[in-house]
Amino acid sequence: MDVQRHPLSGVTVVSLEQAVAAPYATRQLADLGARVIKVERPGEGDFARRYDTTVHGHSSYFVWLNRSKDSLTLNLKDPRGREILHQLLAGADVFVQNLAPGAAGRLGLGTDELARRHPRLIPCTISGYGTTGPWADRKAYDLLVQCQTGLVSLTGTPDGTARTGISVADIAAGMYAYSGVLTALYTRATTGTVHPVEVSLFEALAEWMGQPAYYTRHGGTQPPRLGTQHATIAPYGTYPAADGREVLFSIQNEREWTALCVEFLGRPELAEDPRFVTGSARVAHREELNAVIAERCARSDAGELLEELEAAGIACAGVNDVAAFLDHPVLAARDRWREVAVPGATVQALLPPADLAGLPPRMDPVPAVGEHTEAILTELGHSPADIDALRADDVV
Repeated sequence: MDVQRHPLSGVTVVSLEQAVAAPYATRQLADLGARVIKVERPGEGDFARRYDTTVHGHSSYFVWLNRSKDSLTLNLKDPRGREILHQLLAGADVFVQNLAPGAAGRLGLGTDELARRHPRLIPCTISGYGTTGPWADRKAYDLLVQCQTGLVSLTGTPDGTARTGISVADIAAGMYAYSGVLTALYTRATTGTVHPVEVSLFEALAEWMGQPAYYTRHGGTQPPRLGTQHATIAPYGTYPAADGREVLFSIQNEREWTALCVEFLGRPELAEDPRFVTGSARVAHREELNAVIAERCARSDAGELLEELEAAGIACAGVNDVAAFLDHPVLAARDRWREVAVPGATVQALLPPADLAGLPPRMDPVPAVGEHTEAILTELGHSPADIDALRADDVV
């Protein structure tokens, strides 16, 4: 594939990254053609490499987050390692880091120091709770942030809370870092001004908590935990069919409510029943409404229910497990899978969700630890003897 067709060809990103948030941001930049140089610890690399070993001996997290990157190992506690990093930054466009609180500053990689040494470089800092404020020195992991933003209190059933099944705080922060870096690159290109980017996991997920925040502040109570039922819309959730499978459907407006009553429930009188005539009334009388729907769903198998709901124009779906998702007909029919190499094997990876017509994404291999160290050091002017000496001293 012609690399010049990628939108970010010619952009170099250097990343001191680990875990999920920063690698997710930089992988999306790599998808668009940026050269992402991932700086890892000599020997062990990013600790996310060892989260699990399910993908041909590699971590599922690492394989998901790190395709199309160059891996360079550097010991940044050694001055020679820091000097090599600054050699890279001198020619880079973006520097991304999600080190522990205060670590970047101690390494001489704070925003002010970077602005002094590399005035064209766009620094992007991803932290737990921000680089200022009373919690600036606290470590933050995904589930901690889910708890602190109140998300866990919304997730689960009336009997107990539950974590969200994916790393939603990390993903949110990675998405905002990605869009922030793109904005900073555009601004630098159009105005010449460099704007450092900062994103915290807490504030990223706080943004996603907007609706329940407004509901709680102005309603006096927070939305209840209702499992798969929607806290503020009814009916909207899963119902068991006669064959034991679950069917989910959603009513978003009064036209759909009338269609559900007439065409699916076979009870047109319910459309004008004062208990159910508006969305708020249906939420207030959720238990009575659910009893009516459950009785109807218990008379048919899931496949039959889905056919009838679709015929009535009601948005509906079966409840897939992950294996069913992997075999989803939409992914197959839209040709969303591509082969990506990992050390010693290949895997199927999904294309990025944003399609740019005529600009195929970059889907290059997932690197081994330090796979590109020698090539990168050679580019920076280091001789084979220099590189051997650096290796002998565990600098790379």
